[in-house]
Amino acid sequence: MLEQNARDWSPVSTERLLLRRPQASDESAAIDLHTDPRTNIHHPAPSTITRASSARTFHEIRQHWYRHGFGVWAVVDPGAPHTLIGFTGVSHRIIRGRPALNLYYRYSPEYWGQGLATEGALEAVRLSEELLPGLPVVAYTSVDNIGSQRTALAAGLERRTDLDVDRGTYMDIYLAKGW
Repeated sequence: MLEQNARDWSPVSTERLLLRRPQASDESAAIDLHTDPRTNIHHPAPSTITRASSARTFHEIRQHWYRHGFGVWAVVDPGAPHTLIGFTGVSHRIIRGRPALNLYYRYSPEYWGQGLATEGALEAVRLSEELLPGLPVVAYTSVDNIGSQRTALAAGLERRTDLDVDRGTYMDIYLAKGW
């Protein structure tokens, strides 16, 4: 896997967002965000989302940065850089035996409906294409998570039914760019 210079990836500014490498001081807000029932309404097993599992997710996000020099950003308002409003970015994944970049986004419900997830996702896809050319960008979500699907489509991904995974009790549906 290609190593990246973290300075190329962080911090990054968009019109309304500051995207930066997650810091240890973000952990509490990250756990609160990931355990908020509103952010898990489409999760197939919301009861499995605990403070401990959310802490592991946060640590995995930070470890990806250390290992690869890029990853999922902490998203903040440039006017309030210590207030975490969400996460967005990409991380290495193997999809159907092929290296890819998984597009991830999760925002506090207070910021939903403002196009912020799309703004962050567009920047993640743009930088991925520029700095990691040749790696497809994929996103997966549930059938009923229309908001997530809209964000991925707005970021330039296309629905890919050939990548879907039937998990028995639910279906992971995929969107991709560059596949």
